[in-house]
Amino acid sequence: MLKYKMETIKKVLLINAHLPYPNWSEGTLNSAFIQVAHEFFLSKGYEVIETSIEKGYNADEEVEKHLEAAIIILQTPINWFGAPWIYKKYVDEVFNSGLFSEKFLSGDGRTREDPYRQYGTGGKMQGKKFMVCSTWNAPEASFNDENQQLFRGISTADYLMHITSNYRFCGVEVVSDYNCFDIFKEGDIATSLKDYPAHLAQVFEI
Repeated sequence: MLKYKMETIKKVLLINAHLPYPNWSEGTLNSAFIQVAHEFFLSKGYEVIETSIEKGYNADEEVEKHLEAAIIILQTPINWFGAPWIYKKYVDEVFNSGLFSEKFLSGDGRTREDPYRQYGTGGKMQGKKFMVCSTWNAPEASFNDENQQLFRGISTADYLMHITSNYRFCGVEVVSDYNCFDIFKEGDIATSLKDYPAHLAQVFEI
C-alpha cells in the first residue's frame, strides 16, 4: 500500500501596527509593504495570517496565531522614535496572555536550582523567526555613524531592541530588520518596495 506523506503548510503572521492620522498619515506605505510580503509568502507556498491592530483583535486569539506561525513580521511606522502606542498595548495584552497561559514562556528562565540560568531563557517559542519592517522619516545615514548627533553610532537593530527583545525573551529567533528611510523627503520608496522580497528570501532562507 502506498503511503502518502502530507506536508504541513507553513504559516506566516503579518502584524500591521500603523495607526491612521487623517490628512497626515493614512497608512498606505505600510499597507504596501504588507501586500508585498503577503504576495511573496503566498508565492512560496505559505499560508498568510494577518492582524491589523487598529481594526481590533482578541489577545487570546493572537496568542494562537503566534503559535501557529513559523514566521512573524511586524510592519510599523516609527512615529516619534517608536511604534504607534496601539502596538505597545497589543504587546502588553498578547504577551501577558501568553505568559499567564504559559504558551509563550514559563517565567524568565532563572531558577533557584540553577543559578547559572540567565534572565530571558524561559521562552517556549524556539524554532520561530521574527522580523521588523519599519518606515522612517530618519535618513539611513543617521545610523551606524558615531558623528551623527541623534543616534550616535547605533544601528537600527540596536534601536529596535525594545521591540525585538519581547520575542527573543520568548525564545524566538530575531532576524535582520528591513527599513524604508527618509520617506517624507528624499527616500527611494519604490526601490525599497522592490528590494523587499529579496530581503525576505535571504533572512528566512526561502
